[in-house]
Amino acid sequence: MIWFGPAGSSESFYAMGYKAAYQSPEYLAKFGLNAYEYQCGRGVRVSPEAAAKLKAGSREHGIRLSLHSPYYISLSSVEEEKRQGSIRYILQSAAAARLMGAGRVVVHSGSAAKLPRGEALELAKDTLRRALDALDAEGLGDITLCPETMGKLGQLGTLEEVMALCGVDERLIPCIDFGHLYARTLGGLQTREDFEAIFRTMDSALGRDRMRVFHAHFSKIQYTENGGEKMHLTFADTRYGPEFEPLAEMILRYGCSPVIICESAGTQAEDAAAMKTMYEAKKRQLEAAN
Repeated sequence: MIWFGPAGSSESFYAMGYKAAYQSPEYLAKFGLNAYEYQCGRGVRVSPEAAAKLKAGSREHGIRLSLHSPYYISLSSVEEEKRQGSIRYILQSAAAARLMGAGRVVVHSGSAAKLPRGEALELAKDTLRRALDALDAEGLGDITLCPETMGKLGQLGTLEEVMALCGVDERLIPCIDFGHLYARTLGGLQTREDFEAIFRTMDSALGRDRMRVFHAHFSKIQYTENGGEKMHLTFADTRYGPEFEPLAEMILRYGCSPVIICESAGTQAEDAAAMKTMYEAKKRQLEAAN
């Protein structure tokens, strides 16, 4: 099975009269979607009551939940206090995920700062190990952390770096943000072969079973030559990529069952539904060819 859904709420969510995130499952059911990523990018602020309502609604409508942890997490900070703070934010995120019934927490690794990338990566791996130990100690070890590929050139989070982070523990699942990879390669994610190279890298680093259940973010992203990611766009944009069809083909050819979260700017539910339609069309095409 494959899951499609948005990160947070589209503009249409509010236009249709909805106000609170816990109403999202009913809204998403109207689009035929089955996933939702709750946003805690600016801090973990969800009441137990709201979490319980979101959990109940998600169960009623068959929505699979994940949670995005705070953006200011920095696994690779040279300051021990900041890395300790990042562990606390991960714990807070996992506790909130538990309350709402979300099984995965997406985590940014932070900036490589002025360190050589190898040194920054080792700091991030150490912080991630300590975060997992903390989760275990709090009885939250069943919440899956998903280190995310990042879009800005100065950020820690190339595909290879995320594979190395996931090597810390077999419980870790990568969050492959295809828009971010497109942006940090300055538009390099174009062809079927470009997408297949990502799957081959995951397969080699993680093994087929873990690769098949990867987490994903997808959106078109504008980038700059000297910085990488600039801003998220919508599927209506015709200048920037990436395109979804090659990814749909790879998901089918490798027999994957990922969670695909759309991060389009304001049309994330609509574009998630468009991805679902494209995926189903590609599936019919491949079945007919075989």
